[in-house]
Amino acid sequence: MTRPPLDYLLGSDGVRADATLPLTWFTLAISIIVCVIIAWLLWVGVRRARANGGAAETVGTPLEPEQGRGLSWITIGLAVSAVPLLATLIWTMAALGHVVGPPRRSGMTIDVTGHQWWWEVEYHGANPSDTFATANEIHIPIGTPVVVRLHGGDVIHSFWVPALAGKTDTIPGQQNIAWLQADRPGIYRGQCTEFCGVEHAKMGFEVVAQPANDFEHWREAQLQTAPPPATPQLIHGMQFTTFRCGLCHSIRGTDAASHYGPDLTHLMSRRTIAATTLPNNPGALAGWIQAPQGMKPGTLMPDQHLSGAELNDVLAYVETLK
Repeated sequence: MTRPPLDYLLGSDGVRADATLPLTWFTLAISIIVCVIIAWLLWVGVRRARANGGAAETVGTPLEPEQGRGLSWITIGLAVSAVPLLATLIWTMAALGHVVGPPRRSGMTIDVTGHQWWWEVEYHGANPSDTFATANEIHIPIGTPVVVRLHGGDVIHSFWVPALAGKTDTIPGQQNIAWLQADRPGIYRGQCTEFCGVEHAKMGFEVVAQPANDFEHWREAQLQTAPPPATPQLIHGMQFTTFRCGLCHSIRGTDAASHYGPDLTHLMSRRTIAATTLPNNPGALAGWIQAPQGMKPGTLMPDQHLSGAELNDVLAYVETLK
């Protein structure tokens, strides 16, 4: 189940977020209080200035002794400000100690690459045949520390799952390390937080935390190749998909083997398409296949301009990729 929006603000579901969420609320509260106090003091100062002549006062006139006592407000303000600043510094260093490094014992390691504008996720096993890739949807078992090796595919992106962990950049030519741990099942929204181009705002992803048995069933299903087409329409749909979509996408078990775009082998097992921009249902899928530029302008996938019959055949075949 997805979490309600308010739950994202008031709660956290991972050890990394547990360490940073209270600090975030503390610094926000201190900032609001400071702004309110400054605004009040300015309001009081403006009222007093108006009562004493306002703009008629001479600018640059030396302070008289009784006026100089206002400097005590500055001294007191600096002293009072030092207390929350020191507390914030100490708290920040303590929080960094909890979240900055990967866990000593991780249960799983995955590779995530940021592309314009989608996320490639690669899972590894004991054997090369146990490796598979998916897109924009990260599955993890609950209660397990997961090391995430981050790569930049083109420009700098930033990997962030607010309810589970802080932000880590993906930089071309450099591998950065993040880690996730979800303490309860759920679907957690992630987002790129480094401006990376025209569709930066629509470069989302989801982290699906599930019990260990459910995760293993999902992994086993992802290792399977695409099912062979069983009808003439599906055969034609597969041929057309391989010819058109295979230039950028891969479908394991077919001749489509490009890795430029997301792997489509189990496309229909995902909740969303286009990096969480659209729900994964027949209507949105048909619109995305036919005219992605109308739904996500600037995306690197071109409009296909298929005939009605071609679109129906492709859609029928793609819907078998579960």
